[in-house]
Amino acid sequence: MNKEQIIQAVTPAVEQRGCFLVDVSVSADNDIEIVIEKEEGIVDWEDCAAIDQVMHAAFNQDEEDYALTVSSAGLDRPFKVFKQFLKAKGSQVDVKFKGGKRLVATLEDATEESVTLRYTALEAVEGKKKKEKVEHTDTCPLSEINSVTPYIEFK
Repeated sequence: MNKEQIIQAVTPAVEQRGCFLVDVSVSADNDIEIVIEKEEGIVDWEDCAAIDQVMHAAFNQDEEDYALTVSSAGLDRPFKVFKQFLKAKGSQVDVKFKGGKRLVATLEDATEESVTLRYTALEAVEGKKKKEKVEHTDTCPLSEINSVTPYIEFK
């Protein structure tokens, strides 16, 4: 079995559960990882179990030896598909740019080519000794970004 066969087999079940595919990978050792995200809300154990059942029904593990992991995209993984950007609109994201710059901002909008970010920065203001908070809204091409992940703030 290959990646395309897996995608074809699980996509209807993934969509039926209100989810979308983020990634499907197959290693040389036939370790298969299917990563899903919920259109609204969060992926739960039942979502993962349902996809696991579909895979085992479609591909007999006795005939094709494989290991299977079905999981959610998780808060620590960078966005891979456009739907993740759309779902995150209005929330805080951690953006790592090529060249090393890092920014925590609100994801205001996203297209297939760029993201619009709103953030506050301390900047020197002419005529004032103390730096002040200045609000920015910038549109950044995805080609200049290494990764975007959900931002988790611990209070």
